[in-house]
Amino acid sequence: MELRITRLTTLWPSIHHFQVILLFYTSLLCLQPPTDCLRNLGNETDRLALLEFKSKIGNDPHDVFSSWNDSVNFCKWQGITCGRKHHRVTSLNLYGLSLSGTISPFIGNLTFLRFLNLRNNSFHGEIPQEVGRLSRLRHLNLTDNRLGGEIPLNITYCSELRILILARNRFVGKILDELGSLKKLVSLDLYGNNLTGEIPHSFGNLSSFKHLSVAVNNLAGNIPNKLGQLTGLTFFSVGVNNLIGTIPVALYNISSINVLSVPDNQLKGSLPANIGLTLRNLQDFYIGGNQFYGTIPSSFTNASLLEIFDISGNFFTGQVPKNFGDLRDLQQVNFEFNFLGSDTSKDLSFITSLSNCSNLEILSFAKNNFGGVLPAALANLSTKLSLLGAGGNRISGRLPSEVGNLVNLYALGLEENHFSGTIPISFGKLRKLQKLYLHTNLLSGQIPPSLGNLSQLYELHLGENKLQGNITSSIANCQNLQALDISNNFLIGFIPPEIIGLSSLSTILNLSHNTLTGPLPQEIHKLKNINALDVSQNKLYGEIPETIGDCLMLENLNMQGNFLQGSIPSTLASLRGLQHLDLSRNNLSGNIPKELQKLPFLIYVNLSFNNLEVEVRRYGVFSNTTAVSLVGNKNLCGDIPYRGSLDLHGERIVLCEGTQPSSTWSIQKLHSLSASIAEHRAPNRHVYNKNGIARVCLAEYGIGGEPTTYGDVYSFGIILLEIITGRRPIDEVITYFLNLKNYVRTKLPGQVIQVLDHKLIATGDVGAEEIVEDNESDDGQTEIQECNFKIENLRLEGCDVQKWIVSVLKIGLACSVELPGDRMNMTDVTRKLNIITEAFLRARTHTERQIPKDYFDHLDIAEE
Repeated sequence: MELRITRLTTLWPSIHHFQVILLFYTSLLCLQPPTDCLRNLGNETDRLALLEFKSKIGNDPHDVFSSWNDSVNFCKWQGITCGRKHHRVTSLNLYGLSLSGTISPFIGNLTFLRFLNLRNNSFHGEIPQEVGRLSRLRHLNLTDNRLGGEIPLNITYCSELRILILARNRFVGKILDELGSLKKLVSLDLYGNNLTGEIPHSFGNLSSFKHLSVAVNNLAGNIPNKLGQLTGLTFFSVGVNNLIGTIPVALYNISSINVLSVPDNQLKGSLPANIGLTLRNLQDFYIGGNQFYGTIPSSFTNASLLEIFDISGNFFTGQVPKNFGDLRDLQQVNFEFNFLGSDTSKDLSFITSLSNCSNLEILSFAKNNFGGVLPAALANLSTKLSLLGAGGNRISGRLPSEVGNLVNLYALGLEENHFSGTIPISFGKLRKLQKLYLHTNLLSGQIPPSLGNLSQLYELHLGENKLQGNITSSIANCQNLQALDISNNFLIGFIPPEIIGLSSLSTILNLSHNTLTGPLPQEIHKLKNINALDVSQNKLYGEIPETIGDCLMLENLNMQGNFLQGSIPSTLASLRGLQHLDLSRNNLSGNIPKELQKLPFLIYVNLSFNNLEVEVRRYGVFSNTTAVSLVGNKNLCGDIPYRGSLDLHGERIVLCEGTQPSSTWSIQKLHSLSASIAEHRAPNRHVYNKNGIARVCLAEYGIGGEPTTYGDVYSFGIILLEIITGRRPIDEVITYFLNLKNYVRTKLPGQVIQVLDHKLIATGDVGAEEIVEDNESDDGQTEIQECNFKIENLRLEGCDVQKWIVSVLKIGLACSVELPGDRMNMTDVTRKLNIITEAFLRARTHTERQIPKDYFDHLDIAEE
């Protein structure tokens, strides 16, 4: 206790000295007149508050605060303005200096502050509550920062506030209803935050209100009717929220409104017929992305100041007023995604009047019902026009060559119409064009070489037309081209190396569904940034270049339906971002690179109908039943459950090269297999034959159906037909008959010998004397050399094995009919195979009496 007393008493001298010093300092200040004394005290408060503000700045890339020191008076610090009378801080303006940090609560000590602008910095945290002490504050702008939390209630104590701008931050919560108490508020901008709730009704009390922007938030509810009381309102923006209902009628009557913007909500209703008369000062009109309906009021032509008119994405019908072009100040017109027009020749008559709009920069009427032809007056549109969108209509006729006069176009969309004729050479004059959409029309002729003049072009879409001839290599002059789609045409010839080697291509190169020939150019390795490459359904041949592994950004690769040969390049494993790979319906051979199994993002692989010969294991994408298709390959085996294999609840029946079963083995195992299917379980064995895996891709799977036991029955039927015939679905003799089932059906019952696999007879199990030899005739059918084959080889002690074979084949056909519900029940399959098996074994062992000739007839197996 004594120690504590001692220590306490030792503090008294220092405390006393501090009080003396403070009193002395205050006395010195107050030797001056009283007003000067208070001013100096106030100045010191401001200086200390500014230094505290500086201390909260974490990053000052422009070294703004280097001047904030005692070498100069704080009124001369950068961003500071002081009043002439009291020399107190009245303005703090640090706009656009890339500052980061938090706003110090000491900001509330700058009690003379009228103007505070911290716009376009990186301030974070919350607005301090102390801002409510700024009773003289008139202008507060914190736009473009990273401020969050709720808007502080204390801000409503700033009763002199005229302008409050908090746009593009991260504020949450509801908009304060108390903001309606700021009677002098003229402008409120809360654009681009995460605010919720409704627009406060109290805003209707702000008689001085002129500017309201609460767009791009998460606001809901209706637009308050009380806002119609804001008779001085000039700017009204509530777009990109979740507002419902209609626009209050009173708002349409506020003649002072310059900007009315409500896009991307769920607002509905029709526009007043007199809207152009009541909103005479209207300049910008945005209502796109809502549910408005009805016609476009012709009274809009009275709003002579109108510059921007956007009603896109609604349900407007009828015609565009013919005199719409009387609005001579129009700069942007957007009618797209409505139901305007009636597919008649009069639909586009409004375009003629738009030639009066010398400042028109954007015109889009895409995705409507406009018909007729593009009027020649299109050539008279403003040379300032940068975007012309007419796609997705029913416009016919030829493409006007006069479009080439619109030399400032950067985007031209005429896609998805009924345009015919050739692509005008004059399009090559559009030197500023960046996007050209002409796809899905009826255009013919050749691709004009003049398109190569479009050096700024980065999207060119000519697909789904009737274009002919070779691909012009001049397109390679478009060194900024990122997307090129000329698919689904009648193009011929080789792929120009200059095109496939255009290194700027990054989005897509689509040359599919043409008649292109030749090998893939080695220049393919230059497509280092390409995302999607599609050359499918052509007549390309040769090998896939190993250099395709240099296309490191490739995600989608489609080369199906060509005549490509050789092996699959192992360099595909370098494409770490590859997601979709389709090399089906080619003549590829050799191994499937094991490295493909390790690609981390690969979700779809189709290598079907090639000549691949390798064992593939369940790993990576190959472990997904629905993601891989390998049907129609030679000697493909393994444990991967892909589409086309017989997958019975976890166990697959796979046919691989290496085993040649006898007929006795086959029928017994098939009997066991059929019983397993009937019991909805798979046998613990794999069935092998020389012909490779059953190549079946069921139609019900192809259209999105889920795998069922009906699919198992189908696969069982095809396996049965393959074992007996020794044929694969892709054999030339089979393709002549369209499919394996047709091949078998046309030979039953009398010509069954012609479909029987001669190796089954050659095993000696049924008394074969000679091996049947078959040759393929010019028409693709098989000629049986009957001189080397005797029908007696198919008879066993009175049993007509030919009937046995016919019965088994009929079961295969009955199991593989197209409609799943019509396929043979596996219980019946088991029973009938059991009858055939017993009959065969009786004859083979000679232990039973002779089998009647009509024994097989009572099986009554329905044919397909």
